Amino acid sequence: MKTYSVKEAYVTLQGEGAQAGRAALFLRFAGCNLWTGLERDRALAVCSFCDTNFVGTDGENGGKFRGIAALVEHAVGLWQADGRSMSKDAYIVCTGGEPLLQLDERLIEALQTAGFEVGVETNGTQVAPPSLDWVCVSPKANAPIVQTKGDELKLVFPQDEPEAQPEQFAMLQFKHFFLQPKDDSRQSENIAAAAAYCMKHPKWRLSLQTHKLIGLP
Repeated sequence: MKTYSVKEAYVTLQGEGAQAGRAALFLRFAGCNLWTGLERDRALAVCSFCDTNFVGTDGENGGKFRGIAALVEHAVGLWQADGRSMSKDAYIVCTGGEPLLQLDERLIEALQTAGFEVGVETNGTQVAPPSLDWVCVSPKANAPIVQTKGDELKLVFPQDEPEAQPEQFAMLQFKHFFLQPKDDSRQSENIAAAAAYCMKHPKWRLSLQTHKLIGLP
């Protein structure tokens, strides 16, 4: 029986991209294929600017879940905790780390059967199961992108490497294209640069991390 490792899980508002403002259960899977998550390895990581803690299973409502039923029961309980129903508006975002290292067709089907619309936030290096309801790809420099279609492409901006420039992804098969300013010490400059790019290239939209602006997790 498969065991799923979850760093944390919590209900909040989606703060980014096309689903911004929507209530969602975030299910953060532990582990990533582009960085160990340990600071000592950051300089040599494929993705060196990640701002998310995805190491271990010690976060809020995290843990190891043996079997699909245990994890689905956990997710449903968290969603319903404050009186939300398992209606057509129940939404779960599988994120990480890299969720597609663990998220599989059987778990997706079980979450959907329980009543969730299932979305994923992935770095695009793994093929997304076709049964997903929403696919958001956030490509990283120096990482091969194999998931070349979906609902939204969300590119952290700016990245210095030529292969991580917006024009490298503009012809892919996504419904929405977003630039998200890199969250670092130069954030104000990054926001201005991303906004300027979107003004000149209207295929792209600006995505701000609104959950951070209003103090949500």
